[in-house]
Amino acid sequence: MSVPTTRPASTHEPGKLWGGRFARPSATALEDLSRSPADNFRMVRYDAIGSKAHAGELVRAGILTESERTTIESALDDIVARHEAGDLRQTSSDEDVHGYLERLLVAELGDLGGKLRAGRSRNDQTANELRLYLRDASAQLAVEVVALIEALIRRAEETGAVPAPGFTHLQPAQPITFGHQLLAHAAALSRDVERLRHAWRSSALSPLGGAALAGNPLSRDPLEAAREQGFEGLSVNSIDGVSSRDHVADFLFAAAMTATDVSRLAEELCLWASAQFGWIGLDDAWSTGSSIMPQKKNPDVAELARGKGARLIANLTGMLSVLKGLPFAYNRDLGEDKHFAFDSADTLDLVLPAMTGMVETLTVRAETMAAQATAGFTLATELADWLAEQGVPFSEAHDVAGRAVQYCEHHGLVLEQLTLDDAIAIDERLTQSALERLSVQSALARRSGPGGTAPANVAAQVERIRRSVAESLNGFVRLEPTA
Repeated sequence: MSVPTTRPASTHEPGKLWGGRFARPSATALEDLSRSPADNFRMVRYDAIGSKAHAGELVRAGILTESERTTIESALDDIVARHEAGDLRQTSSDEDVHGYLERLLVAELGDLGGKLRAGRSRNDQTANELRLYLRDASAQLAVEVVALIEALIRRAEETGAVPAPGFTHLQPAQPITFGHQLLAHAAALSRDVERLRHAWRSSALSPLGGAALAGNPLSRDPLEAAREQGFEGLSVNSIDGVSSRDHVADFLFAAAMTATDVSRLAEELCLWASAQFGWIGLDDAWSTGSSIMPQKKNPDVAELARGKGARLIANLTGMLSVLKGLPFAYNRDLGEDKHFAFDSADTLDLVLPAMTGMVETLTVRAETMAAQATAGFTLATELADWLAEQGVPFSEAHDVAGRAVQYCEHHGLVLEQLTLDDAIAIDERLTQSALERLSVQSALARRSGPGGTAPANVAAQVERIRRSVAESLNGFVRLEPTA
């Protein structure tokens, strides 16, 4: 009777962190499914940060000497530098970032490289490195959102007195200034900076030391290891630390909401650039043409940004779907977290600078906007307001203003063309004073309350938005760790 051939229990394939208890090699299809995507190897830098902090724990536990720790840290720094320079690359035998780094460490340092794995698991490693990545990504995206906000603010300051029609239901509503419309988008985006700050803070607790799920028996001062990595503190529970991903969902929500706000701006840019609106002209460097129609200048930056917003919403939904039926502790389903996080971060990193460039270079057609500011009887509310100020119940004043619009439509007039005789024919309570209200300048100036569209309000709104953004950015500083 033949005896099955087995591998020694202490061996495993280079680049793979397990295998000693298996008698047969993995099936090729399993290897293909299990192997980390190439994109995941961007985490080499972050895995090395966690590895150096873990080396400190092994020194405190007596597994490594200080000299050995220094040697390992130097080797890790060299590997990261060579990897990011393109001199080192993963091979098909490298199952993931962790196996890749260990393979290279062992090749460089021999048995010393293999000592680093003591007391830790890929479960706490991957959770730890993703938190580090998300903190960097949140901070970087916040800076890019602020650049777009500043572009909108600068254009708003230039156009704070330019009248334009305001819309509800995409129908002419009341006159506003174009600067006021731009600041509406800046205000929405300022809240996205705060959401990104929240996402940054959501990833502030280190799971390192949770090992597979039960904790690291060799851990002596995990808080110090957390501090070394820039974290605020430690995960409260080792199971939760290695298997929770609500912080990923927080990041994905911040990214999806940012993309949604950018998409709303993109939609308006598409409308404003159309011949029917004619409010803005697009710079040649930030628009594209048609392969068949020579005259076209298309707002592709805005359209692409609008479309990519759907992907970021899908990423959030995907992450929540992975989590909703998942038992504690770690399951391989969680490997999808990086796919969603990387795609959202990379997509916004493409979209935000392009949108900023489009806003910075567009041409504002002030005369066109001003000519449209009263189209569609946008001054009707001024008439109703005037009557209310004379003591007429607004419900009645509203009806009178509506009859004035009806009168104008019947006689081919706009409200500003009404004569006193016309006004009296509509309602005898209307006077010359009422007709004097029917101007864009009056309508804009009267809305000088907080948040209103009066040109004088632009500076105050800009100050509030910038203050909000500055407070949010200041929240990204490294905070004192807590026990």
